[in-house]
Amino acid sequence: MTPERQWWLRVPAVLTSPRAVFVALRDGSPAELEARSEPVLALVLLAGMAGVLATSTAAELADDPELDALLIAVWTFIFGGLYGFVGYFVFGAALYFGARALGGLGDFRRARHVVAFAATPLALSLVVLWPLEIAVFGRDLFRTGGDDTGTARAVFTALELGFGLWAAGLLVLGVRAVHGWTWWRSLAALGLVVFFVAAFAYLLPAVL
Repeated sequence: MTPERQWWLRVPAVLTSPRAVFVALRDGSPAELEARSEPVLALVLLAGMAGVLATSTAAELADDPELDALLIAVWTFIFGGLYGFVGYFVFGAALYFGARALGGLGDFRRARHVVAFAATPLALSLVVLWPLEIAVFGRDLFRTGGDDTGTARAVFTALELGFGLWAAGLLVLGVRAVHGWTWWRSLAALGLVVFFVAAFAYLLPAVL
């Protein structure tokens, strides 16, 4: 089995046997980095598309009558890619500096790859959860004041939160597996990630 195929198989495996997948990320040889580049790219893109669909901007797309289903799909792909890669580098940098602050080793690329594989539940939500939401609510999902409220909306919101918490849990487990840390030290790293990302979000408007 080629290394590329092994890494593609590790994408679903991270949902069932995550520790083994994150331990494999310790190998930073050129061959391994090349082999996992495409799965990382796919995860970042899919997770970004799921993330951008959850924004308030997406909820107002259908207010413009000229935006049909095809254009909404194109918008999701383009801005989902941008959303995903910004998150990939921002969270990757936050994880890298957070781990370094706690005495961790490893480079920026490995930190980004940990973030990418931890985002697998978000990528899964794009192909499992969002099609259901679109089937239930249709165009109202992307329209201000649309009929996407009530119990069904609350259930889908809870499921979206669940996928997000699943990803956060995988990030903690990934940090623990990659660095060989305790749970408390790994949770501290996650706390620093949240702090750095929050600081970036606060300072970015001032810089711009």
